[in-house]
Amino acid sequence: MLAAVIHGFILAFGLILPLGVQNVFVFNQGSIHKKYRRVLPVILTASIIDTLLITLAVLGISVIVLQVAWLKTLLLSAGILFLIYMGYLTWKSTTSEVSAQQEAFSPKKQITFAASVSLLNPHAIMDTIGVIGTSSLNYAGPEKITFALACIVTSWIWFFALAFVGRQVGRLGKSNGFLGIINKLSAMIMWGTAIYLAIIFFNG
Repeated sequence: MLAAVIHGFILAFGLILPLGVQNVFVFNQGSIHKKYRRVLPVILTASIIDTLLITLAVLGISVIVLQVAWLKTLLLSAGILFLIYMGYLTWKSTTSEVSAQQEAFSPKKQITFAASVSLLNPHAIMDTIGVIGTSSLNYAGPEKITFALACIVTSWIWFFALAFVGRQVGRLGKSNGFLGIINKLSAMIMWGTAIYLAIIFFNG
Protein backbone atom coordinates (compact mmCIF):
# COMPACT_ATOMS: atom_id res chain seq x y z
CA MET A 1 0.00 0.00 0.00
CA LEU A 2 2.82 2.39 0.90
CA ALA A 3 4.56 1.57 -2.38
CA ALA A 4 1.41 2.59 -4.29
CA VAL A 5 1.30 5.92 -2.44
CA ILE A 6 4.99 6.66 -3.10
CA HIS A 7 4.69 5.60 -6.73
CA GLY A 8 1.59 7.74 -7.25
CA PHE A 9 3.19 10.77 -5.63
CA ILE A 10 6.46 10.54 -7.55
CA LEU A 11 4.75 9.83 -10.86
CA ALA A 12 2.14 12.58 -10.57
CA PHE A 13 4.69 15.11 -9.37
CA GLY A 14 7.06 14.28 -12.20
CA LEU A 15 4.30 14.66 -14.77
CA ILE A 16 2.68 17.81 -13.42
CA LEU A 17 5.86 19.79 -12.72
CA PRO A 18 6.93 20.68 -16.30
CA LEU A 19 6.08 24.27 -17.24
CA GLY A 20 3.36 23.93 -19.80
CA VAL A 21 0.79 26.64 -20.49
CA GLN A 22 -1.44 25.36 -17.66
CA ASN A 23 1.22 25.58 -14.97
CA VAL A 24 2.57 28.93 -16.11
CA PHE A 25 -0.95 30.34 -16.25
CA VAL A 26 -1.62 29.27 -12.64
CA PHE A 27 1.76 30.62 -11.54
CA ASN A 28 1.32 33.94 -13.33
CA GLN A 29 -2.19 34.49 -12.03
CA GLY A 30 -0.87 33.88 -8.54
CA SER A 31 1.93 36.41 -9.07
CA ILE A 32 -0.34 39.05 -10.58
CA HIS A 33 -3.37 38.98 -8.25
CA LYS A 34 -2.90 40.93 -5.05
CA LYS A 35 -4.91 38.44 -2.98
CA TYR A 36 -4.44 34.68 -3.01
CA ARG A 37 -8.17 33.93 -2.77
CA ARG A 38 -8.73 35.61 -6.14
CA VAL A 39 -6.75 32.84 -7.81
CA LEU A 40 -9.00 30.07 -6.41
CA PRO A 41 -11.08 29.77 -9.62
CA VAL A 42 -8.07 28.74 -11.72
CA ILE A 43 -6.68 26.49 -8.96
CA LEU A 44 -9.96 24.62 -8.49
CA THR A 45 -10.62 24.30 -12.22
CA ALA A 46 -7.18 22.84 -12.95
CA SER A 47 -7.39 20.50 -9.94
CA ILE A 48 -10.89 19.21 -10.73
CA ILE A 49 -10.07 18.54 -14.38
CA ASP A 50 -6.90 16.69 -13.39
CA THR A 51 -8.96 14.63 -10.96
CA LEU A 52 -11.41 13.66 -13.71
CA LEU A 53 -8.62 12.77 -16.16
CA ILE A 54 -6.76 10.65 -13.60
CA THR A 55 -9.95 8.86 -12.52
CA LEU A 56 -10.97 8.09 -16.10
CA ALA A 57 -7.45 6.91 -16.92
CA VAL A 58 -7.19 4.56 -13.94
CA LEU A 59 -10.68 3.13 -14.45
CA GLY A 60 -10.84 3.14 -18.24
CA ILE A 61 -7.40 2.05 -19.29
CA SER A 62 -7.50 -0.92 -16.93
CA VAL A 63 -10.61 -2.27 -18.62
CA ILE A 64 -9.07 -1.86 -22.07
CA VAL A 65 -5.62 -3.34 -21.58
CA LEU A 66 -6.03 -5.67 -18.61
CA GLN A 67 -6.04 -8.72 -20.86
CA VAL A 68 -4.03 -7.26 -23.75
CA ALA A 69 -0.35 -7.72 -22.96
CA TRP A 70 0.99 -6.14 -26.15
CA LEU A 71 -1.15 -3.03 -25.69
CA LYS A 72 0.08 -2.62 -22.13
CA THR A 73 3.68 -2.94 -23.36
CA LEU A 74 3.05 -0.44 -26.14
CA LEU A 75 1.51 2.17 -23.86
CA LEU A 76 4.15 1.79 -21.16
CA SER A 77 6.91 2.10 -23.75
CA ALA A 78 5.26 5.20 -25.24
CA GLY A 79 4.92 6.69 -21.77
CA ILE A 80 8.61 6.17 -21.01
CA LEU A 81 9.69 7.66 -24.36
CA PHE A 82 7.30 10.57 -23.84
CA LEU A 83 8.85 11.37 -20.46
CA ILE A 84 12.37 11.27 -21.87
CA TYR A 85 11.39 13.52 -24.79
CA MET A 86 9.46 15.99 -22.63
CA GLY A 87 12.38 16.13 -20.22
CA TYR A 88 14.66 17.09 -23.10
CA LEU A 89 12.29 19.80 -24.37
CA THR A 90 11.79 21.17 -20.85
CA TRP A 91 15.52 21.30 -20.19
CA LYS A 92 16.14 23.17 -23.47
CA SER A 93 13.16 25.52 -23.14
CA THR A 94 13.31 29.12 -21.98
CA THR A 95 10.82 30.99 -19.85
CA SER A 96 9.75 33.05 -22.85
CA GLU A 97 8.60 29.90 -24.65
CA VAL A 98 6.15 29.04 -21.89
CA SER A 99 5.08 32.53 -20.92
CA ALA A 100 1.41 33.25 -20.41
CA GLN A 101 -0.60 36.40 -20.70
CA GLN A 102 0.43 38.83 -17.98
CA GLU A 103 -3.09 39.85 -17.07
CA ALA A 104 -5.12 39.42 -13.90
CA PHE A 105 -8.08 37.47 -15.28
CA SER A 106 -11.57 37.62 -13.83
CA PRO A 107 -12.94 34.40 -12.22
CA LYS A 108 -14.88 33.55 -15.39
CA LYS A 109 -11.82 34.04 -17.61
CA GLN A 110 -9.68 32.02 -15.20
CA ILE A 111 -12.08 29.07 -15.36
CA THR A 112 -12.46 29.24 -19.13
CA PHE A 113 -8.74 29.50 -19.85
CA ALA A 114 -7.74 26.85 -17.29
CA ALA A 115 -10.34 24.43 -18.68
CA SER A 116 -9.22 24.98 -22.27
CA VAL A 117 -5.50 24.46 -21.64
CA SER A 118 -6.29 21.36 -19.56
CA LEU A 119 -8.79 19.60 -21.82
CA LEU A 120 -7.33 20.66 -25.18
CA ASN A 121 -3.78 19.75 -24.22
CA PRO A 122 -2.64 16.50 -25.88
CA HIS A 123 0.12 16.17 -23.30
CA ALA A 124 -2.50 15.92 -20.55
CA ILE A 125 -4.13 12.98 -22.33
CA MET A 126 -0.77 11.29 -22.82
CA ASP A 127 0.14 11.89 -19.18
CA THR A 128 -3.04 10.35 -17.84
CA ILE A 129 -3.71 7.56 -20.33
CA GLY A 130 -0.19 6.73 -21.44
CA VAL A 131 1.57 7.01 -18.09
CA ILE A 132 -0.72 7.19 -15.03
CA GLY A 133 -3.36 4.89 -16.51
CA THR A 134 -0.91 2.21 -17.55
CA SER A 135 1.09 2.55 -14.32
CA SER A 136 -2.09 1.79 -12.38
CA LEU A 137 -2.12 -1.65 -14.01
CA ASN A 138 0.58 -2.65 -11.54
CA TYR A 139 -2.03 -2.50 -8.78
CA ALA A 140 -5.44 -3.99 -8.03
CA GLY A 141 -8.23 -3.40 -5.55
CA PRO A 142 -7.40 -1.07 -2.63
CA GLU A 143 -3.86 -0.49 -3.92
CA LYS A 144 -5.19 0.80 -7.25
CA ILE A 145 -7.50 3.21 -5.42
CA THR A 146 -4.63 4.32 -3.18
CA PHE A 147 -2.42 4.91 -6.22
CA ALA A 148 -5.11 7.01 -7.92
CA LEU A 149 -5.77 9.03 -4.76
CA ALA A 150 -2.05 9.70 -4.34
CA CYS A 151 -1.91 11.09 -7.89
CA ILE A 152 -5.03 13.20 -7.34
CA VAL A 153 -3.90 14.61 -3.98
CA THR A 154 -0.50 15.46 -5.46
CA SER A 155 -2.23 17.36 -8.25
CA TRP A 156 -4.35 19.41 -5.84
CA ILE A 157 -1.40 20.20 -3.58
CA TRP A 158 0.68 21.24 -6.59
CA PHE A 159 -1.79 23.76 -7.98
CA PHE A 160 -2.47 25.35 -4.59
CA ALA A 161 1.27 25.54 -3.89
CA LEU A 162 2.10 26.83 -7.37
CA ALA A 163 -0.30 29.75 -7.08
CA PHE A 164 0.97 30.49 -3.56
CA VAL A 165 4.61 30.50 -4.67
CA GLY A 166 3.61 32.67 -7.63
CA ARG A 167 2.07 35.17 -5.20
CA GLN A 168 5.26 35.29 -3.13
CA VAL A 169 7.62 35.46 -6.11
CA GLY A 170 5.41 38.07 -7.77
CA ARG A 171 6.02 40.39 -4.84
CA LEU A 172 9.75 40.15 -5.45
CA GLY A 173 9.52 40.58 -9.22
CA LYS A 174 11.76 37.58 -9.88
CA SER A 175 9.39 35.19 -11.61
CA ASN A 176 11.56 34.69 -14.70
CA GLY A 177 14.54 33.43 -12.70
CA PHE A 178 12.31 31.12 -10.70
CA LEU A 179 10.76 29.66 -13.84
CA GLY A 180 14.22 28.98 -15.23
CA ILE A 181 15.15 26.95 -12.15
CA ILE A 182 11.87 25.01 -12.32
CA ASN A 183 12.58 24.15 -15.96
CA LYS A 184 15.80 22.35 -15.03
CA LEU A 185 14.31 20.68 -11.96
CA SER A 186 11.26 19.45 -13.85
CA ALA A 187 13.42 17.93 -16.60
CA MET A 188 15.43 15.93 -14.08
CA ILE A 189 12.28 14.66 -12.38
CA MET A 190 10.80 13.66 -15.74
CA TRP A 191 13.91 11.62 -16.55
CA GLY A 192 13.93 10.09 -13.09
CA THR A 193 10.30 9.05 -13.48
CA ALA A 194 11.06 7.50 -16.87
CA ILE A 195 13.81 5.41 -15.29
CA TYR A 196 11.46 4.34 -12.50
CA LEU A 197 8.80 3.28 -15.01
CA ALA A 198 11.40 1.41 -17.06
CA ILE A 199 12.50 -0.53 -13.99
CA ILE A 200 8.90 -1.53 -13.25
CA PHE A 201 8.37 -2.43 -16.91
CA PHE A 202 11.40 -4.72 -17.22
CA ASN A 203 10.89 -6.33 -13.82
CA GLY A 204 7.22 -6.96 -14.61
